[in-house]
Amino acid sequence: MTKNGKHSPSELAIVLGLSCISVINTGIANQVVLAKLTNENKCDILAYVTDTDLQGLNVRSGASARNRILGQIPIHGTVQIVAALGKWVQITNASDGFQGTGWVFVQNLGISSRGYATNGVDIYANANQQSRKVGKIPAGVNIKLLGCQGDWARVEYQGVKGWLAREDQCGAALTSCS
Repeated sequence: MTKNGKHSPSELAIVLGLSCISVINTGIANQVVLAKLTNENKCDILAYVTDTDLQGLNVRSGASARNRILGQIPIHGTVQIVAALGKWVQITNASDGFQGTGWVFVQNLGISSRGYATNGVDIYANANQQSRKVGKIPAGVNIKLLGCQGDWARVEYQGVKGWLAREDQCGAALTSCS
C-alpha cells in the first residue's frame, strides 16, 4: 500500500480475489447447511426417556453433542418427537423437567409395543404396511428406538430392525397404552 492511502492495482486484485473466495466458501457452507436441513424427517410419535443418568437426559439446542444444553428430562419422562436428523430427534411436550423444544440423542429414548391380547405386532422393512414384514414383537415389551418418519417409529428388537406402525406404538414407560 502506498503512503497516500491509495491501493496499487496488484493490491486491489489480491483483495478482490480473496473476497471472491470468501463469497464462494460462504456459499458452499450455506449449501452444506441447507443440505443437512433437507435430510431432516418430520415425525409425530411419542417416546419415553431411557437414559439412567441421575441428572436426566440432556436436551440440546441442536442435533449435536456440541450444542448448548437447554435442560434435562428425567428417566421415564415422555416426549413428543417432531423431527429426526441422523441419530438425533427434536422433541417437545416433555411430561416432566425441560419445557420447550430441543434435540436429544435418539438412543436415550424408547417405546413399547401394543398388541395386547394378541400374539404381538409386526415390524416392516419400510414405513408402510404394504412393505415386507421383517419380524414380530411381543405385546407390551420395551423396544429400542432408532428414529422416525411421520408417525412410524424405526425400532430394533432382538437384533431385528424395522418400522413400527403408529397403532402398535406405546410412548409411555410406566403404564400400558390401552
